[in-house]
Amino acid sequence: MRSRTYRQRDLACTEYTLDVPLDHTRPDGERIEVYAREVVDPAKADADLPRLVYLQGGPGGKGHRPTSRSGWLARALRDYRVVLLDQRGTGLSTPANRQTLPRRGDARAQAEYLTHFRADSIVADAELLRRELQGDQPWSALGQSYGGFCALTYLSFAPEGLKEVYVTGGLPPLGGGADEVYALTYVRTAEKNARYFDRHPGDRDLCARIVEHLRHNEVHLPTGERLTARRFQTAGMGLGMRGNFDGLHYLLEEAFVDGVGGPELSDTFLTGVASGVSFATNPLYAVLHESIYCQGTASDWSAERLYAQRPEFALGVDTPFLFTGEMIYPFVFDADPALIPLREAADQLAAKDDWPALYDPDRLALNKVPTYAALYYEDMYVAREHSLATANAVARLTPWITNEHEHDGLRLGGVFGRLLDLARETP
Repeated sequence: MRSRTYRQRDLACTEYTLDVPLDHTRPDGERIEVYAREVVDPAKADADLPRLVYLQGGPGGKGHRPTSRSGWLARALRDYRVVLLDQRGTGLSTPANRQTLPRRGDARAQAEYLTHFRADSIVADAELLRRELQGDQPWSALGQSYGGFCALTYLSFAPEGLKEVYVTGGLPPLGGGADEVYALTYVRTAEKNARYFDRHPGDRDLCARIVEHLRHNEVHLPTGERLTARRFQTAGMGLGMRGNFDGLHYLLEEAFVDGVGGPELSDTFLTGVASGVSFATNPLYAVLHESIYCQGTASDWSAERLYAQRPEFALGVDTPFLFTGEMIYPFVFDADPALIPLREAADQLAAKDDWPALYDPDRLALNKVPTYAALYYEDMYVAREHSLATANAVARLTPWITNEHEHDGLRLGGVFGRLLDLARETP
């Protein structure tokens, strides 16, 4: 393992780069790099503090890049050295994207490579890093959103590596498949739409006007591709985070300007939409999203199939407009320049029906690692029904159910602090 230490404002940082097997069942085979940044309060740099590994939301999200000691990190640094892991394929951990994946060969080879980028492999990477840093001593884990999924995989297959676990908005369903997930995700997304349009009632007609304009005009995003009505509809991805309600409204209020030929969509609006619907910075989110729910079944483009069964989301002239949310549709692989080269590999992954298990319900039922989980009652991304069922199925898991917080990885300070208090209060 290679390392480098430096100071960054009010943080002491150490970077680690570790070679790990691509396929952990073949430890002597091909290897890739995994990167992590450890941060600590400079005043405690020489103290014997326990480590907390932060498992980032996603999939396909790189580790948090701190610029100061603030938010949840400020709270964590009171008690821990914090390890910010770039999950494999993201950030500085051997990136997997449209530029690197074609080096693997054809679509089948790319898809086979990507089967090694789910939570089971992420946990195995984390275990190798932990043993390099502290031998047999377990560490604590904080899993945000998809990071919580990874934490449950960790508890299933390597609980000996964990001293305690904190989960914020990320208790996954332990069984079933993508269809069961999206059946509830569409319900929550419709509820979020109702709340959004109650706050900004004029935006519904404005969105319908945008859809109608896109139907009759060829409009291109700054990145060059055509903006379709279906792709505009996906701009609701962030509606599950409270701060994005007003951000979306501010974007929509500047949608139209009067051009030479009449009303047209403004550059300001199109630039904002391009940023919101592009997966250029996190392509694995789109490529792997449905597979994170698969255990022995194929997703078969679940979100698209269920979309056809949800007439309230149809972009019909007589149907009130609704945004979609955390759904990945096959058409985005024909539209997003960051995804177009990966369409065939994504199709192969959607058809894969022999995904290995990500959780061990029997082992979780006997779990001995203290686990504390925040469940957001109105969560648009992780349905409370599934999270509550999982909370009841995992031994030594203490849930905190709240509607005071939303699913937002940048606003974890209060939530993490509450879980730490819960840990102190629990016998």
